[in-house]
Formats: sequence, C-alpha cells, structure tokens
Amino acid sequence: MEEKQAEKQRIMREQAFSRPDWLKIQMKTGPNYQELKDIMRTKSLHTVCEEARCPNIYECWENRTATFMILGDVCTRACRFCAVNSGRPTEFDAAEPQRVADAAVNMDLQHAVITSVARDDLNDGGAGIFAATIRAIRSRIPKCGVEVLIPDFMGDWEALKVVMDASPDILNHNVETVSRLSDRVRSRAKYDRTLELLRRAKEMRPDIKTKSSIMVGLGETFEELLQTMDDLREVGCDILTVGQYLQPTKKHLLVQKFYTPTEFLRLKGEGLRRGFSHVEAGPLVRSSYHAHEQVQRANGLPLQSLQNQTGTQA
Repeated sequence: MEEKQAEKQRIMREQAFSRPDWLKIQMKTGPNYQELKDIMRTKSLHTVCEEARCPNIYECWENRTATFMILGDVCTRACRFCAVNSGRPTEFDAAEPQRVADAAVNMDLQHAVITSVARDDLNDGGAGIFAATIRAIRSRIPKCGVEVLIPDFMGDWEALKVVMDASPDILNHNVETVSRLSDRVRSRAKYDRTLELLRRAKEMRPDIKTKSSIMVGLGETFEELLQTMDDLREVGCDILTVGQYLQPTKKHLLVQKFYTPTEFLRLKGEGLRRGFSHVEAGPLVRSSYHAHEQVQRANGLPLQSLQNQTGTQA
C-alpha cells in the first residue's frame, strides 16, 4: 500500500511540472519589460510578479503593468502554495510609499495595485504603510485608481479601518481555497476570518468594491467551489477571480487537477449567476490580472483602450 501511494505521489509530481498546452506561456522580454524592471530596481521596490513567480509577468510587464509588493520581500507566514520567501523580516522603510508613488508616476499609471507580504511582526500588520501608499499615489496622480490586496492583519479590525479610511477604490483579500482545505493550504490564515474581513470592510465603507480570489486544482470539489462563491456573496464581495493553482517548486503542494478552459467558463457563469459584478476566470488568471478592466466591468463602464490606461495585471 505504501509503495502504491509513493508511486502515485511520484507521478503527480511529474504531472505538476508537465502542464497542458493551455498553460504554456511565451516568454517576451521586450523593451517595456526591461524598462519596468529597471524602474523597480532603481526605486528599490519589490513586485509580487517576480516574488510569487506569476506566469503572466511577461505579458503584463510588456504592457507596462506590474503589482507593487510593499513591506519587504520576506513573509512571516509560509503558505504551502506560495513562492514568496518566508522567515523573519528585517525590512521596514517608512519612505517606501513615496518610492511607490514615484514609480507610479514614471509608469504613468491610471490604476495601481498594491499588495504585501504578511507582516505579523508589526503591531498594525503594515496597515499604516498601506494607507500611506494609497495617499502618496493619490497626491501625485489624483485620477489614478488604487487597489490594495491586503493580508488579514490577524483579525485586527482597527488595522483594517486604517486602510479603509484611506479610501482605496478596491479592497482585495483572497480566500484562496475552499473551507475544507484552508488550514492545509494557508499558514495562520483562517477561512472564516477572511469572510469576516470582507464583511467588515463592506460595513465600514459600502461605497468601496471588495474582491477575492480562488485557486483551483488543490483537491476541491465543484460543489465546494460553489459554496465558496455563496459564502463570498453573503458577505457582499463584489468581484471574484478564479485561476489554476500551479506548483511553484517541488516543496509546495502538488497540483491535484488541471482545469480546462471550458471548466473555467462554467465557473465564470456560476459566479455571475450568483451576483458578482465581475468574474475573471481562466487558467492563468491571478488576483490582479486585467485589474483595470475588472474595475470598469464591475462599475458597468465600457472598456477603454489599454493604451495609456494600464495599471496592474499581475
């Protein structure tokens, strides 16, 4: 029995790194990609595009888009799906919000997405730096939309209020997976706490859109995915993204299933039927993929040209 189980695990590991055709991407490192990379290095900034090994980095950076990752590049948590370095952070820079705003100016952004590592070592979980970054971008580019993808602040709702009081256009916090798998997949994060955060955010500021993301392929059932959608709608979540989990390294969780494009279309339809104002679903979709277009669709606005409209799509 043990030998059969070991063989099954070996086959699954091989399959996890042998992806179907619809998950194969083309590397394009043109002038825009290199310019964005230079901007990030010049300003000593991190991006989740690089740290989390996002498969869309070549497409997004060539379109002059990137997701800023503040509060350093070392996370206090070690989620079993995530490629970001974990450990004891040493980096805290109060001037970082201004550097992010400088980069946003250089990139001529009209929609910016800001995320971070989890910083459970800080009293406010980094909420103050999130708020300062929102305000810094707004002071430099008043018309720039700002989306924040925040950690759960360990359930510190005063920290959440600090972020909400800074008036982001979108408050994003990812549920990541279904309730049954949450404790196995996520480190220290709790399924119910995620829902509570989204509920409280909507109560604090009903005018601010809330958003969450689900990874598929971790062993969940279709019925569990539908229940997760129902749970998110119950707390007023407006926007949903659904994408394929891809094992970043051999030490991370194995992929249990590769969903087909047809299955993603079905998931999108189920989400829309449940009342999300916008659902982005596809094999390579990540939380902030096509973020600017998500905002336009969620607000019922016609899509504008990407030229001079790019924000972040990682």
